[in-house]
Amino acid sequence: MIAEGKLWIGQGGQKTFLLPSMANRHGLITGASGTGKTVTLKVMAESFSMLGVPVFLADVKGDLAGMCRPGDATDAIRKRLTSMGVTEFTLTDFPTCFFDVYGERGIPVRTTISEMGPMLLSRLLRLTEAQAGVMNIAFRAADEASLLLLDLKDLRAMLTWVGDNRAEISLRYGNVSVQSVGAILRALIALEDQGGGQFFGEPAIDLNDWMRVDGRGRGAINVLDCVKLFLNPELYTAFMLFLLSELFERLPEAGDLDKPKMVFFFDEAHLLFSDAPQALVREVERVAKLIRSKGVGVYFISQSPSDIPNSVLMQLSNRVQHALRAYTPSDQKAVRAAAQSFRPNPAFDTAEVIGSLGVGEALVSFLDERGAPQIVERAMILPPQSRMGTIDDELRRQVIAQSPLAGKYDAPVDRYSAYEHLNAHAEEAAREEARRLEEAEDEKRRIAEAKEEALRQREAAKTARTRAQAFKPIERAANSAMSSIGRELGKQLMRGLFGTGRR
Repeated sequence: MIAEGKLWIGQGGQKTFLLPSMANRHGLITGASGTGKTVTLKVMAESFSMLGVPVFLADVKGDLAGMCRPGDATDAIRKRLTSMGVTEFTLTDFPTCFFDVYGERGIPVRTTISEMGPMLLSRLLRLTEAQAGVMNIAFRAADEASLLLLDLKDLRAMLTWVGDNRAEISLRYGNVSVQSVGAILRALIALEDQGGGQFFGEPAIDLNDWMRVDGRGRGAINVLDCVKLFLNPELYTAFMLFLLSELFERLPEAGDLDKPKMVFFFDEAHLLFSDAPQALVREVERVAKLIRSKGVGVYFISQSPSDIPNSVLMQLSNRVQHALRAYTPSDQKAVRAAAQSFRPNPAFDTAEVIGSLGVGEALVSFLDERGAPQIVERAMILPPQSRMGTIDDELRRQVIAQSPLAGKYDAPVDRYSAYEHLNAHAEEAAREEARRLEEAEDEKRRIAEAKEEALRQREAAKTARTRAQAFKPIERAANSAMSSIGRELGKQLMRGLFGTGRR
């Protein structure tokens, strides 16, 4: 809710406000399962929307979808409002749009390989320094050849080309080994198995579509269905980092604003950091530090502050701590650590209160006008104005169909890119090689035929010579006979003419 121009989140001895001008200093919502974290997330998201700030929600459990419909006036809500002394409270819906990387429970979300970039891809795939170098070379070679890297098959084709031409490539860019190319290709197979083939491609999501305000002046609430996505942690991390990095790259410096341009809520935030390589954690830390100046707020939701690396935790200034249960020594240590992160309130022992908080109750400390943490307060969180829980598939389809983005991203587009170019080049090279081989075969055939013809001619000449030699005695005899006959005929002719013959 909005009160006095501020986000009204809860109430203890007095109203607990989150100042819009301090909302881009990021925040943390923590607490054990079932203590009310999701309610706090929804109340904050609804308040930002009412303030005209677009919101992004990672819906890991599927229970944030009800924001598209007004809440139900249950006895529990009425009792809570009465106990808090809240008299003006309206149940309402919010401009909700559903998205899904897999395109099953929302509008498809895609990005291109080029937009993800070699650095983030290398960190995502946990590549070694040598392998990351090969990835950079593939991107550089594609860029210099004006080849588009849009989807995974483009990247595979480019890497294969780099491997096939590694001798020439190594002379231009540095060493490329077959082992490094093979390792990257294997990592891409694992990413594709998690759904990367659907995530990488076109049409790529335009983040401006998430920064919309409806006709009532309410910021769009963009709900990414992560029920399936969070089972594939590498792809989940890739998507979240892409969003933050893309916003950081595209948005101009904003300085101090009256309210954020956009706010992100990452539920089950430990998934972003569980078993994450240090390079990936450093990337999250870098983005969290710098994106604040672009007017973007980031809020992590997890069970314990210890789920978040210290380097990131120190960037989260607005804190809501629900109950933590200390059953083991490590749990007790976590409670003490959580208590020490707050500015103490002399009215109570923070560590003791954390263990005794009821459902929907929390310790709250937001930044004041000077940017300093306020003294921690114990407060009841307001109920959400929209419906609690999920919605059925039919209602989800209706909401998606009524979205102003309906149909814009549904059909995948496969443009002419690196894969097609390299395949066409390979096919042309194959055809050229086939022509060369065919010409070589023709030449061999002509040479063979010429040799056969020469051999036939030699054999014919030899046969002719043999025949000639065989007929020479006969010819000589015939010639001799003919010569004798000729002489005799000549004599007889002469006798006849001149009468010189004997009688």
